[in-house]
Amino acid sequence: MLVRERMTPNPVTVTPDTSVPEALRLMRERRIRRLPVVDGRGQLVGIVSDKDLLHVSPSPATSLAIWEIHDLVAKLKIDKVMTREVITVTEDTPIEDAARIMVDSRIGGMPVMKDKTLVGIITETDIFKAFLALLGGRRHGVRIAAYTPDQKGTVSRISTAVFEAGGNIVGLGLNDVPDDPNLEWEVTLKVQDVPKDVLVEVIQPLVHQILDVRET
Repeated sequence: MLVRERMTPNPVTVTPDTSVPEALRLMRERRIRRLPVVDGRGQLVGIVSDKDLLHVSPSPATSLAIWEIHDLVAKLKIDKVMTREVITVTEDTPIEDAARIMVDSRIGGMPVMKDKTLVGIITETDIFKAFLALLGGRRHGVRIAAYTPDQKGTVSRISTAVFEAGGNIVGLGLNDVPDDPNLEWEVTLKVQDVPKDVLVEVIQPLVHQILDVRET
């Protein structure tokens, strides 16, 4: 799965001279939390989030009257509060790489570029939706999680057993267990067309331990 499959194309943007109140209005109307900032040539020059805008205010020690504060904020432009060093990805970036970059950089979204052109934006919500799809979160079936040995062909043997039992795998996830001395993996399956007890019966001999099984 690549970023282009999950990103929002043609994102809403602002320019450096957009006012803070106008940017906030756009965010509320479009129900978004961040805006790429582009210059007059359409080139990406920054990004601004709702937190950046909501935290804009004079010092608590200011002697300004409330109407003066509102007037100052109304005149404040995006170029004074935006992040200029923007972390971006390309539309061909694997979705897991985009997720890793966001986690490591502690950010909630990134502009998506094609060469020097802004073509989309990918956010943590898009990553959550991708995760949901990969694990079959919106599909009915039997969800089973188990520890498996870190051996070649383990997942293949499990999928074959599910197939031979008449099951259809509609979600799959793998998670390493780094603190385990046996170098096990945790595998999670969402399976349709096979009863829960039958699924447990065919998978049990192929795994070290079944952690959870339930109908969803």
